[in-house]
Amino acid sequence: MDYKFCQVCGTALTGRELEQEGVVPFCTTCDAFRFPLYNVAVSMIVIDEKTGRILLIQQYGRPFYILVAGYVNRGESAEQAVVREIKEETGMTVSHMQFNRTKFFEPSNTLMCNFTAWVRDGGALCVNDEVDSYRWFTREEAGKNVKENSLASEFLHAYLAESTGLAPRGYE
Repeated sequence: MDYKFCQVCGTALTGRELEQEGVVPFCTTCDAFRFPLYNVAVSMIVIDEKTGRILLIQQYGRPFYILVAGYVNRGESAEQAVVREIKEETGMTVSHMQFNRTKFFEPSNTLMCNFTAWVRDGGALCVNDEVDSYRWFTREEAGKNVKENSLASEFLHAYLAESTGLAPRGYE
């Protein structure tokens, strides 16, 4: 079980068999199953429509490049979060987007939803204080400069391979 107490009443949870689901956390006070909770976030491969270049950023004093990303707010769709996060962090407006894939990221208990987002106003980039540094890269440069062995790298390399026809879009 991922958590030990009921998020509604605070009672210690027990494991109880649920048909088709296996053992699921159960609150004896509420008489209810309590499925695991997790965060949801979006990460974006931001592409300038005019140049085809990909934006990578550096954050929080770290020396490596990653994708623009952020958490999905309560009541917000993943697509709305993509538009909002890009606007907040870069000042740019998304013209269109494409869903790529998801992956659960255990260290932060987060379901990461990856999108490609195209912007028309790449020249109008104006980052907020969450971004230390940024750079527009060619596709090849982006693949070489994104942080190795990271979720950003996994998402970017999958996108690059699929968009060039070198790999089929696969879902595990």
